[in-house]
Amino acid sequence: MLKENNKLIKNTLLVFDIGITAISFFMAYHLRASYWGHILGPLQATSAYLFVLYLVLPLWAVLLVFYGSYDSIRTKSFLSTTLPIIKTVLTGGVAIMTALYIFRLEVISRSFLILFMSVNGILLISLKGLIYSFSHHIRKKGYNYRTVVIVGTGPRAEEFAGLLNEHKEWGIKVLGFVDHEEHGTKKNNFKLDKIGHLNQLKQIITTLQIDEVIFVVPLSWLDKIEEQILNCERIGIKASIAADFYPHTIAKTTIENLQGWPLLAFNPTPHIDEAMAFKRAFDLAVSSILLLLSSPVFLASIIGIKLSSKGPVFFRQERCGLNGRRFNVLKFRTMVANADEIKKKFAHLNEMSGPVFKIKDDPRITGVGRFLRKYSLDELPQLINVLMGDMSLVGPRPPLPEEVEKYKLWQRRRLSVRPGITCSWQVNGRNKIGFDEWMKLDLEYIDRWSFSQDMKIILKTIPAVIKGTGV
Repeated sequence: MLKENNKLIKNTLLVFDIGITAISFFMAYHLRASYWGHILGPLQATSAYLFVLYLVLPLWAVLLVFYGSYDSIRTKSFLSTTLPIIKTVLTGGVAIMTALYIFRLEVISRSFLILFMSVNGILLISLKGLIYSFSHHIRKKGYNYRTVVIVGTGPRAEEFAGLLNEHKEWGIKVLGFVDHEEHGTKKNNFKLDKIGHLNQLKQIITTLQIDEVIFVVPLSWLDKIEEQILNCERIGIKASIAADFYPHTIAKTTIENLQGWPLLAFNPTPHIDEAMAFKRAFDLAVSSILLLLSSPVFLASIIGIKLSSKGPVFFRQERCGLNGRRFNVLKFRTMVANADEIKKKFAHLNEMSGPVFKIKDDPRITGVGRFLRKYSLDELPQLINVLMGDMSLVGPRPPLPEEVEKYKLWQRRRLSVRPGITCSWQVNGRNKIGFDEWMKLDLEYIDRWSFSQDMKIILKTIPAVIKGTGV
């Protein structure tokens, strides 16, 4: 019955969202035709746009369900509840525009589609906000709550109960604690008694009205709670295990599923898969466009290198990429052909701390090479590395294998993402920054990654290239 009611609520919300999407479509058409028509030009008749609506409605329905718009919002933040809507509108909008471009349906105004996406996003988020606020309000008043029993009486169990107690809007009521000891009554900071011991849990969950049993127990208890978890399964009550078994400071704990095998994962790079896929798509699109636009510069660089010194046009060097994978990074050759062979002669001039080799006025650099480096043109071929998947537009610079061998353990985490053409280090002083600070900047980038952060780094890179601060 509960599952049927839950399904009914989800289907009702989906119908509301599809209805709002249809209303958004006609609102956007009216706004575009009536108010902005004299500026952006007239629109075709409404009938010419209806086929787009027939595409939008089923596509939006699929995307809203796929992105989890109707999952429980009981313990989620408002931002996390709106993300499925934002993803749906952006993904759906790009898909519709792409389809119109492929089939050359120029009769449909692109400005109308952008306006529709904006109106639709605002209305859907507004509805979600009303539902979010209303559900939190009634739970604070003591309605629509879930009852739980916490197995465990240690500090972690009391801390967990405190978290639930602080968030009344979640509507989770703790009935009491269950311990593995059979004697004594334990009081705690939340005035909840110990209502029994582990062997009595079966009786407790069949006597009291309980929606969920949460096991907040140490790692050593796992073999003791197996039978009780199975009892919860037999009775039909949800059982959860707090999985903070290890004192992680960076890694985020997630539950993954591999063909029926549940895996408890500790991920030190907790980036959303969809966001990473979008980052990769952005890399492919932008690197392709930049390669096309920079083709004259490519040709001029090749001619300059060939005329200025003997040797190949491209410099290939083995570097370490994602999780230490080896690949050949591509650059325009800016040094004499035997630069690596004579490197030891200039080791005493190294200006960087740690395992990195950098000289400001490196005598191995050619005249054309100095110009290419000044404006970072020597790194243009790395756009090919981006297309091949070895690199990203933004990320920690790819280190040499011999540098990685000298890394401390904490420094190796910078290999947990794809290396990039530009990064925080390059837009924050380059050689003026010490090695340890450079590593910390890269790790800070990884821990705080967002697409907006990538865009900021790219925008900071552009003036650095124009000013010629690349040497």
